[in-house]
Amino acid sequence: MPDIALVTCRSLPEQDPDEELLLNACANVGLSVELAAWDNPEIDWGRFRIAKLHSCWNYYEDPCGFGKWIDRASTETQIWNPPKMVRQNLDKRYLGKLEAHGVPVVPTRYLSCDSDLREALDDTGWEQFVIKPTVSAASYMTKRFYRDEVCAAEAFAGEILKSREAMVQPYMASVETGGEVSLIHIDGELTHCIAKEPRFSGHDESVSVAFQPSEALAAAAEVVMNTVKGPWLYSRVDLMLSVSGEWILSELELIEPSLFLLQHPPAVERLVAALKFTLERM
Repeated sequence: MPDIALVTCRSLPEQDPDEELLLNACANVGLSVELAAWDNPEIDWGRFRIAKLHSCWNYYEDPCGFGKWIDRASTETQIWNPPKMVRQNLDKRYLGKLEAHGVPVVPTRYLSCDSDLREALDDTGWEQFVIKPTVSAASYMTKRFYRDEVCAAEAFAGEILKSREAMVQPYMASVETGGEVSLIHIDGELTHCIAKEPRFSGHDESVSVAFQPSEALAAAAEVVMNTVKGPWLYSRVDLMLSVSGEWILSELELIEPSLFLLQHPPAVERLVAALKFTLERM
């Protein structure tokens, strides 16, 4: 029986820079690992002792199917992060729940078929804004608009709303100077962070080298992670700088985030050690 399934998908939307690094690190400590696509119905998940969600980056295309896979596979193997946590993280409406627990988040309005985008913009005064689905990844159907492009924005939101709910947020100008900062946590520890440039549909992602966060960044991430209940193996906290100079949450990634292991190899060692320890306890 293989120790670990690294859960991927049959057709990766983009290259996974961490895949070879993680496979080699597991092999170096004697862990047997196989890549296994969640959307391959022929896979017997009972063959694996653990299934670590790794690069199942197309889950947003079929969130219902992905949820059913989670339900089925979790009866056959142990999934990390835990299924309950994954389900709660599927829809970005979790941002509202985190805000209710005192986490500063990017201001967000949620749109449905009977919502009025113009009314939301009038209420907020946002001159630049971003529209995206509440279930998405890799900047899928994510686009920036100006206030005088509201007709085009309404049409874009309408396309999203044909299949799922949408959300609108102010465009955070700080990403143009400092980028969006991602803080990676593995097995209870903040290991490193990177800065990302703004990314929209069809654009490639540009990231910095790894660096250690400031006290303010680390503290902001800690506030977020203190709301996460139950055991978790990995997380990524994406923060942006507000107009007032406060670090606020844009995303809490608990499903299949890129952990930017290539930028900080010590994080790979910690992840593999955590996987090995989990197996030893089973």
